[in-house]
Amino acid sequence: MSTVKIYPSQLNGTVTAPPSKSDVHRAVICAALSGGVCRLAPVALSNDIRATIGCVEALGAKTSLSGDVLTVDGTDIFSEKTAVLNCLESGSTMRFFIPVAAAGGVSAEFIGCGSLLSRPVGLFADILPRAGVNVETGGTLPLKTDGKLKSGTFEVAGNISSQYITGLLFALPLLDGDSRIVLTTPLQSAGYTDMTTACMRAFGVEAERTDYGWFIKGGQRYAVRDYRTEGDWSQAAFFMAGGALSGDVTVSGVYDDSAQGDREIAALLERFGAEVERGGDFVRVRKAPLRGIEIDARQIPDLVPVLSTVACFAQGDTVISEAERLRIKESDRLKTTAALLNSLGGSVEEKPDGLVIHGTGLVGGCAEGANDHRIVMSAAVAALLSENAVTVTDRESINKSYPAFFEDYKKLGGAV
Repeated sequence: MSTVKIYPSQLNGTVTAPPSKSDVHRAVICAALSGGVCRLAPVALSNDIRATIGCVEALGAKTSLSGDVLTVDGTDIFSEKTAVLNCLESGSTMRFFIPVAAAGGVSAEFIGCGSLLSRPVGLFADILPRAGVNVETGGTLPLKTDGKLKSGTFEVAGNISSQYITGLLFALPLLDGDSRIVLTTPLQSAGYTDMTTACMRAFGVEAERTDYGWFIKGGQRYAVRDYRTEGDWSQAAFFMAGGALSGDVTVSGVYDDSAQGDREIAALLERFGAEVERGGDFVRVRKAPLRGIEIDARQIPDLVPVLSTVACFAQGDTVISEAERLRIKESDRLKTTAALLNSLGGSVEEKPDGLVIHGTGLVGGCAEGANDHRIVMSAAVAALLSENAVTVTDRESINKSYPAFFEDYKKLGGAV
């Protein structure tokens, strides 16, 4: 376990957002399912992306990386009829590939490590056996599937992880018959399913949004094409928050018309009181007096740790609600966000579905990173205006999503 010490400082300047992890996951899968050779760029190899690349290779695809261009050759996809898919610690990878492997008729074993071993897979254990796939699992990994997925109607609660829905969206167009995904509760994290269908559309496959969920025509084929990935609004949020607290930061490579739900960070920082300027492919955020706000986190759960950090320096209280799904992320992020900020001298109350943050500022000190990349990066934002330095554990957890985070942080003037 490594630690990192971050000193109070100001962030100023311009940084380019890293490639969107969510977009790259989706593009790699669509490219592999095309059955041909596709080039994707830019791509950065975080641990989660390595997991997805490893899984398409386990199913028969070939990949190579030159600079930031990833070539995916799906010519032999599903040529392997038995496969072990190591999802490492990536919940997205696990939930995307379970139905995809079943659509290819692959007898698959899914394994992983770390926090992924405690994250639930129960939905697929319930719905896939009704569609011709045998599932062996104790509710978490390891999980084994056998049999070929059949088309039909798949009922899914909209308030569970959207990753289950994305996995089905990828797989169902490959089947012979038409299928429906029927939402039994209102959809949360809708931006992620929008990203999925947008990427599928770019590769020539359609999933029609309906009043009940989605209609997916069978017998479709993913097209061979080259694909440009988007910048990551989720990661850009940390530097935008840094600008709101301490300086003047421009993040380039983030597109205003993106389907990423976390593009909401710009509007939320503006509601806090920061000066925000939006362009077609950049956002500039400058510090200004901040005030507490109310936040419904249903569509933006990944932003909660960094928004909570900003709230510590806003006058009054900030109330974050509808965030109960954060309890089954890399850590229980409601608990670990509150623990992070309270250990640094903040005043945060943990509620069953959210947090109440009192804007009392932060003193600094030592905190647990909880082996969670978003907690560690939030600690770096917290250090900017803390009275003293912040030392946080589990520095290496940033490799899950943004290995170059501290390099970019230092380029903007952060003291690490």
